[in-house]
Amino acid sequence: MVNAIWKSMSEGKIEPVYLLMGVERHLIDETIKRLIKALPDGEEDAVFRFDLDETPIEAVIEEADTLPFLVERKLVIANNASFLKAADKTKEKVVHNIALLEEWLSNPSPTATVVFLAPYEKLDGRKKITKLMMQKSSVIEAVPLVGRDLTTWIQNEASSFGVKISQEIAQVLIDMTGDSLLTLSSELEKIAMYMDGKGEVTKEIVEMLVPRLPEMDVFRLTDAYMNGNIKDTIKIYHDLLRNGEEPIMLTSLIAGQIRLMIHVNILVKKGYHQQQIAKTLNVHPYRVKLVMENRSMPNMERLLLILEKLADIDYQLKSTSGKRERVLEIFFMDPLRA
Repeated sequence: MVNAIWKSMSEGKIEPVYLLMGVERHLIDETIKRLIKALPDGEEDAVFRFDLDETPIEAVIEEADTLPFLVERKLVIANNASFLKAADKTKEKVVHNIALLEEWLSNPSPTATVVFLAPYEKLDGRKKITKLMMQKSSVIEAVPLVGRDLTTWIQNEASSFGVKISQEIAQVLIDMTGDSLLTLSSELEKIAMYMDGKGEVTKEIVEMLVPRLPEMDVFRLTDAYMNGNIKDTIKIYHDLLRNGEEPIMLTSLIAGQIRLMIHVNILVKKGYHQQQIAKTLNVHPYRVKLVMENRSMPNMERLLLILEKLADIDYQLKSTSGKRERVLEIFFMDPLRA
């Protein structure tokens, strides 16, 4: 959805009112950037920012209805539209004239674009103002992108830097860096600079320029170990050692991955979906997605046995002065009896 709205913006189709809802900050910031660029004058002087935790909505409406000076159209950004979510009387600093806002939404200013930012996980859909805002504005859900939406976003982002990338290579990039939009955008910009802003991104270019996150390699390492693939397990382990990772830290990260599997296993059985699990465990949704999509998930008994063994490994690593790398390697050599 966000890609379609961005495309409309680039074509000069600017709506009078936008509602940006959700916690994916990069999508919010990027949307604002694109709106400013799409303004007829495209200047920061035509942008007016308000914090609705400090300023009443009346001031936003007054600014929107005031004719712009020396520019064709102004952009009014109203952050923290907390009146759209469930009321929290203890945090309310400002009383907003919601009735005035409801009336204004039916006839917004023709010379201003107003953006309401609601950086919250959930809005209160029972409220009249929330329902009206959803009806009268162009809604952008700033939520973590997954699956096809994420790879399509990567393709569009690559295009903005002048290069092309296929869905397959976009997935390779995700597998190496995770699904943080800010990180992905930064890596794509670096790749485009290397390619001089032209051509198609290949797997070889991605693997040459993009560093793997230790967490992603630890997932691959744990997955290979769980599947009894000793050859791949040892290869990934040695690659991590060459990249400067320490056995003690790797043991901790692997144990964390096992604990995540245990918790996800329990919550899935309770009927939790991916976003609920991520919020409950306070981890990124992409990590939860990888665990949930693992069809060779070991049973709970084996996961607990591996976790117990890793505790022993951790003790050995911290109490030995010999070659620590060998301690963890021996553990990897015997995955089925861990």
